[in-house]
Amino acid sequence: MGRCSRMLGGRCIMRENLILIIEDEEKLLFTLRDYLRMNGYRVLTACDGNSGLEIFYDHMHEIDLLLLDIMMPGINGSEVLKEVRKQSDLPVIMMTAKESIESQLTSFEQGADDYIIKPYVLAVVKVHIEAILRRAGKISEQVTAGVVLVDSGAGKVYIDGEDIEATRKEFELMVFLVQNQNLVLKREKILNSVWGYEYSGNQRTVDTLIKQLRKKMGKYGTYIRSIYGAGYVFEVNTDETA
Repeated sequence: MGRCSRMLGGRCIMRENLILIIEDEEKLLFTLRDYLRMNGYRVLTACDGNSGLEIFYDHMHEIDLLLLDIMMPGINGSEVLKEVRKQSDLPVIMMTAKESIESQLTSFEQGADDYIIKPYVLAVVKVHIEAILRRAGKISEQVTAGVVLVDSGAGKVYIDGEDIEATRKEFELMVFLVQNQNLVLKREKILNSVWGYEYSGNQRTVDTLIKQLRKKMGKYGTYIRSIYGAGYVFEVNTDETA
């Protein structure tokens, strides 16, 4: 697991992901490289499609994400993407000045995971990268509350250092509770956030899953407190963690 590159309010995002940038505009390439390195990523760079593919083949099993310019001399980004897709399901974000819907649709049809239009804001590129890496399970975000640690990358819940072997829905519920700790959450809000607005079940589903979580948490099940007539609140009992 990577090092903790940011820690705020019990949240630690672990990063040492390796990103390959293939971009023929040298100034843009180096600016993006330096920005990502400052934000905890390891970066490989190439200024054309041929050298980019060579690096890809050499580090295929190490690279976590590819940032790929479309319009390049020689082998363009679309051709690079086709070659990459023959070998790997590596997450790929296309970067281009082409704004047409047709260009975007073509990129997605060829296997791109995301599409960013130039000129772009570096912070926005970072957000896109984080979203794609999370979706691909390549970035681990750990959130702590008292003795509870939730690792989104591993899909694990730990209580006082022990894995409680939560089901997928129990894990998703715990993530939501911990991320909203100290807030009173109505059953409807929990249902919509964890199960989705199209879920046809009723609010008793929430009560059932809360009961299961409390049981697995043992004495720390008191972290999840019922609020009569309202819902639930996740609060750390400082006496128990002292």
